[in-house]
Amino acid sequence: MLLRHKGKVIFLSNVVASEGYLKDKVHNKSGLQKERIHMALAEGTKENPWKLKTPPQTSEYEIYKDEKDGKEILVCTVGKTVLHYDFRCIDDLSAMLKQHGDWIELGSADEQKPAKEGTIEAWGRSSENPIGGWYGLKKGLRGRFGMYLPPLMEKLGLAEVEHNPRNNRMKSI
Repeated sequence: MLLRHKGKVIFLSNVVASEGYLKDKVHNKSGLQKERIHMALAEGTKENPWKLKTPPQTSEYEIYKDEKDGKEILVCTVGKTVLHYDFRCIDDLSAMLKQHGDWIELGSADEQKPAKEGTIEAWGRSSENPIGGWYGLKKGLRGRFGMYLPPLMEKLGLAEVEHNPRNNRMKSI
């Protein structure tokens, strides 16, 4: 489950959420503390990934947060292809969109193809972004940032995304 706190995206998972339960402590009439369990399977976990569609609404895919080699990542599964993105891209892209202030073209492209300048795809691989390069982590599969991250940002309430057959754009909310 993702929450926003002081402008940052916070991921709540750990044991409680990944088991599908959220727990809190309440006091009953006699003042005794008891644990109340809420069934609420957290979205964005391996057990319950976000189910999304590409901006043109033509393909479905899933994304969830995970950890690899001590680093927080997003795992994006498109058919049988599995992509990894640095989890920091959510906050970084949100900040860039706010600073930009207007619509910006997505410009999705595979890693082997050049990204159109001034697009989300170009920013996601630029030496000028906060991590100084690719947010995609799997060599050979680092592209498509402009295709798969914008719908997640929309799902999280961080951005508005167009859903036209081609040339889609996004902006901060």
